[in-house]
Amino acid sequence: MNREDIEFHGEGGVTLRGWFCPARNTSTPAPVVVLAHGLSCVKEMHLDDYAAVFSEAGLHVLAYDHRNFGDSEGTPRQEVDPVLQYRDFRNAITYATTRPEVDASKIGIWGSSFSGGHVLMVAAIDKRVKAVVSQVPFITGPRTLSRAIRPDFIPVFRAIQEGDRLNRFTGGEPAMIPVVAADPTAQAVMPAADAYEWFSKTAADRAPNWKNELTARSMEMVTEYAPGTFISRIAPTPLLMIVADNDRVAPFELALDAYAEAREPKQIIVKQGGHFDFYSGPGFDELSAAARDHFVKHLLG
Repeated sequence: MNREDIEFHGEGGVTLRGWFCPARNTSTPAPVVVLAHGLSCVKEMHLDDYAAVFSEAGLHVLAYDHRNFGDSEGTPRQEVDPVLQYRDFRNAITYATTRPEVDASKIGIWGSSFSGGHVLMVAAIDKRVKAVVSQVPFITGPRTLSRAIRPDFIPVFRAIQEGDRLNRFTGGEPAMIPVVAADPTAQAVMPAADAYEWFSKTAADRAPNWKNELTARSMEMVTEYAPGTFISRIAPTPLLMIVADNDRVAPFELALDAYAEAREPKQIIVKQGGHFDFYSGPGFDELSAAARDHFVKHLLG
């Protein structure tokens, strides 16, 4: 797939870096789909595969790394600030509209996992967006914490966060916690066997710049974030939500509850599988095609 390395300014002037993948078989200004990944992920973790599917269908694609991760700048490294990530997503849209090959009136956005929550907020507030796909979305921090993290881990996380806040206040370095761990009883952001398997294999195979750590403050900010509360404001922008019925990272019940609050036009696909089953293999083939068809219908139709 042909692609161009790009950079643009995120919120506060931070340089964000990614790829622009031109639409195939088109010579006129074409729609663009902006992609971003989930918690701790970098763009090499299969965003290029989604970009290839969308590009082949006649859609430009812009995919980028969140601030503080991968090729993008920003400090502290490995820190997730949901509000800044959401605002950066809107800056990515703005950058895309400045490109002469892009039809600025036809913007689509795609997000998965944590960015699946971002796109709900972006589509609700930024009416430049004309179609949105939210895959295995993060809906709400407080309710996700209580469902996805073992109860005996929660006091430990809180103690780490409190100690980290005091340490930073006195000039210390951020405390770090692992994203995944081989031992599902160990302390980690995603203490699940499928999370460890996916991150470990994907990093080894295609994303050596992924790091198995987040700042402790990341989790504090994640628990303050509830993008699903914006879902009723997305309409009349067409929404496609993709949900895994055995999702232990972003509990599928929360996605179903949020979808019930969304207004038409909307569509949901509930597929058998876990949180990481749609990035490769048959799950990817089916659901990347569903996302492609959603964008083709609403941006090219």
